[in-house]
Amino acid sequence: MEARAQLNHLRISPRKVNIVCDLIRGKDVNEASAILKNTPKAASEPLYKLLQSAAANAENNHQMDPDRLYVSETYANGGPIIKRIRPRAHGRAFRINKRTSHVTIVLQEREEP
Repeated sequence: MEARAQLNHLRISPRKVNIVCDLIRGKDVNEASAILKNTPKAASEPLYKLLQSAAANAENNHQMDPDRLYVSETYANGGPIIKRIRPRAHGRAFRINKRTSHVTIVLQEREEP
């Protein structure tokens, strides 16, 4: 059984979010929360909130034991790209792509030893 939470349209590039996702993949929920609290990246705060949401989903919707939860999957896929134009020399225009992310966290219970 698994519990998941998803955050759509996060205004941070998926490349930057995946760096933080790699830090918490496979960790216990309490350890992952501590890592996210102390990581100085912009994606840390939204991922922390998403992790808490996934843990609440596991406990309330799936009756899973909160002490045995761990992050089984976490990934960031690309969302819609907001396109902007930057004026350049000689009347030209360069495009700026403001990328967004769809982030997913999946929690599972560890098997009892």
